[in-house]
This record gives sequence, structure tokens and C-alpha cells, in this order.
Amino acid sequence: MAHTRIRPFNTKATYPEQKLDNDLSQAVVARGTTVFLRGQVAQDLDTRVSAHPGDAGAQAAVALANIRLLLREAGSDLSHICRCVVYLTDIRHREAVYLEMGRWLKGVHYVSTGLVVSALARPEWLVEIEVTAVIPD
Repeated sequence: MAHTRIRPFNTKATYPEQKLDNDLSQAVVARGTTVFLRGQVAQDLDTRVSAHPGDAGAQAAVALANIRLLLREAGSDLSHICRCVVYLTDIRHREAVYLEMGRWLKGVHYVSTGLVVSALARPEWLVEIEVTAVIPD
């Protein structure tokens, strides 16, 4: 198989309040070298419980912990991140989120794009972080 799917799930379980039925994965390893992660939020990957309502910095820390875990499961780690896309629901959260990212990703020198959006999939989520990484040789 050309791609490995990590933590596949169906959106019925993730968003029971919505009428969704999509088959997704938390991460996909393409051709054994590139890891595409689903945007991560302050949600436990196993229980789907959201954390830290109202605290964008703490939410970013949970999202980054999820990213670290998923990259490890894929055979990579935070130092191999190439690209981050950060979604904020309010520009005033930028400093708290980027300070947290700086703590977790010091020395990585990835490319980054930051966007302010009107909302994320759940109203309690203030930040979502999506990454692309590689698996080292």
C-alpha cells in the first residue's frame, strides 16, 4: 500500500451532534516518507474530550502534544516538521499560541502560515494546528 493511515476514525463519533459520516485519519504517511497530520486541537485523541476552554495557549499545548504523539506513531518527531498551518479564531490569541509553539518547536525552522478564521468545528476550540513532516532516513 502506498499510504499508511494512522488512527482512522469516522466523524460520527467525533461530532455526534452533527449529521456527519466521513472516514478520516489523524495522520497519513505517504509513500513511507511524508507525514500529513490532520489539524490538531485541544482534544484528547482517545476520549475526544475537549480541554482548556477559553485558554488558547493551553489549547495549543494540547494540540502540540497530540502532534508529537501522532508523529511518533508515524515514525517521525517534532524536529522533522516541515510546515505548520495555524488557525486562530481571534487574532488576540496569536501571541499565546505562538509562544507555546516556540517552546515546543525551538530550533526546527519550519515554514508556517497563520490564518484567522470565523470558527473551528467546535465552538470551544480557539486554535487548530496542522503539520506536514518527514520520516528521517
